Amino acid sequence: MRQCATCAQLSLIASTDAGALITGESGTGKEVAARTIHELSTRASQPFVAINAAAIPEGLMESEIFGHERGAFTGAVSSRAGCFEQADRGTLLLDELAEMPIALQPKLLRVLEDGRVRRLGSAREAAFDVRVIAATNRDPMTAVDEGKLRADLMYRLNVFSIVLPALRERTEDIPLLARHFIHLFNHKHGAEVHAMRETTMDRLQAWHWPGNVRELRNVIERSVVIARHGWIEPSHLPPHIGAAKPTGHSLELPAHTTLAEAERLLIRTTLERTGNNKAETARLLGLDVKTIRNKLRSWALDG
Repeated sequence: MRQCATCAQLSLIASTDAGALITGESGTGKEVAARTIHELSTRASQPFVAINAAAIPEGLMESEIFGHERGAFTGAVSSRAGCFEQADRGTLLLDELAEMPIALQPKLLRVLEDGRVRRLGSAREAAFDVRVIAATNRDPMTAVDEGKLRADLMYRLNVFSIVLPALRERTEDIPLLARHFIHLFNHKHGAEVHAMRETTMDRLQAWHWPGNVRELRNVIERSVVIARHGWIEPSHLPPHIGAAKPTGHSLELPAHTTLAEAERLLIRTTLERTGNNKAETARLLGLDVKTIRNKLRSWALDG
């Protein structure tokens, strides 16, 4: 099995100490990608700290990021380090960056530029050494245009740009992800699952994964718990995935059909059978998804 292009990119970034901006749909594995960079880097033995800007009330955001001293505000009964201090010498993930209050973003930019942070209620600045990775499910330039994200902050964080495609567009990555999750959940649940049957993997790669990597993770955990040991069979998958058997089809071509005509007919027929799922069509035909899209554009069929 070839190493996926995304994994190679993460490995390259991990070998540096530069920051990165990860984009992708919800559930595509942005935090997993950030953790992978951390675990492959020289900072692996140091903290990995993740904060989700969309999950923190706006009134608490500044305290979460910069920290606070006792008595800095009502309810601050003790001192607390912010995420930069917590992640010192390690990696900090700023998830859902475009959901961060716009008024707070210049303060964050200044901290990133200076490499120093001051807790709320303190007169002392503390230096930190942190690799910062940001993530968002929005298109960064669109977020800038809509006033959700400052351009200067986006450019400061976007040393490396990582775009995580939806899982339905990279089904070739499913075996690698499945192996990782089997190992993870064997350890968590005390199971001894070896791997997946080929027929099981066929069903996983045929599914369209609306929940992306998050959905795959849940499916693998369920399967490991049910199987317990040996191989994961199709019967261990959720019914809506396990029952969807890949079916074989034949294609009859009229006499004197040219190669170009046969190619067009084969791609169109396969698209119909997969419900216009380009990723699955590409997998069944042994082609790259980009090839399918380019063919469709050239035939003016994609619109």
